[in-house]
Amino acid sequence: MILVAVATPAIAQTEPTELINRQHCMFCHTVDAPFLAPSFHQIAERYRKEPHAADVLARKLRLGGRAHWGDTPMPPPSERGGPLSARDAHTLVDWVLSQ
Repeated sequence: MILVAVATPAIAQTEPTELINRQHCMFCHTVDAPFLAPSFHQIAERYRKEPHAADVLARKLRLGGRAHWGDTPMPPPSERGGPLSARDAHTLVDWVLSQ
């Protein structure tokens, strides 16, 4: 018997609209075009295949952080819409990486 590994594309997940709105993600990001920050498609393209990207990006959502795309840093949650749980951060990151 011969087994063949087949790469499966990421399955787009349902948009977590309430979280996106609560965290004001669209103030800086769009789905498919750079604005004040990279698009969600650009983020997915850059990080989708990185093994620890989901954890790194979730941490950045929860704490804020320095700029990796131009000059605009990720603001802390206190400037975006309030605290973000680890679960909610991973929900957002998983959705972005599925783009």
